[in-house]
Amino acid sequence: MTRFSLNQWTTRHWAVPDLLAGCASAGVTGVGLWREPVADYGLARTAKLVQDHGLTVTSLCRGGFFQNPDALDDNRRAIEEAAALGTPVLCLVSGGLPDGSRDLDGARARVADLLAELAPYAGEHGVQLALEPLHPMYCSDRCVVSTLAQALDMAAPFPAAQVGVMVDTYHLWWDPDVWDGIARAGAEGRISLFQVADWVTPLPEGVLTGRGMLGDGRIELRRFREAVDATGYAGPIEVEIFNDELWAMSGAAALDLALSRYAQHVE
Repeated sequence: MTRFSLNQWTTRHWAVPDLLAGCASAGVTGVGLWREPVADYGLARTAKLVQDHGLTVTSLCRGGFFQNPDALDDNRRAIEEAAALGTPVLCLVSGGLPDGSRDLDGARARVADLLAELAPYAGEHGVQLALEPLHPMYCSDRCVVSTLAQALDMAAPFPAAQVGVMVDTYHLWWDPDVWDGIARAGAEGRISLFQVADWVTPLPEGVLTGRGMLGDGRIELRRFREAVDATGYAGPIEVEIFNDELWAMSGAAALDLALSRYAQHVE
């Protein structure tokens, strides 16, 4: 279980100190953190508590949302926060279309333009920008990057140390080209992080909280893990699940369930 990492949003109502203590108590050594709860608790306090518990921050969520007018400044701050937490990975959700716009090509061009601004800054801070392609149903409002191939093409102009990609089973399982994409990402040295969640139907209204617990849905989770491993990636595997039923559980119970299902369906 040494590669298991708990993404904070899987237990989103677990306060930062309880999350970190709970992971340490369970023998979990990695956590993926989110900017908002870290800011609420305090960036420096969080970094110290992570260190005190002997944990590693496997990623910080999130930067991106490049359609926003203040995106450049906000993403620079996100890079600085990632560096302060000691994580090498800042997850980027590119963002959707600006309000009232139908210009999808323009939105994707803006992602490329802002990456060119941010990549050197990230490199200076020892942080890799990790482009995360999201399922196409999120294209209009959350992420105009829908496939691993698109993400890799956007990353290609930059050194791999500055821009990589996220492989998230929930968002990529549907794509018939995903296996070629994973192989390409590995060959280019751009796999920043591997995240797992399952796909269950019917999706809830609003779809954002439709990620299923590992083993409850239709994704070949172990096939994904084996494909990622075959590239030489040996880094963390983050469990990131947005699910109302899971959020209603105590943090400790949700973590125990995630650990059990990870052993059954991913390892």
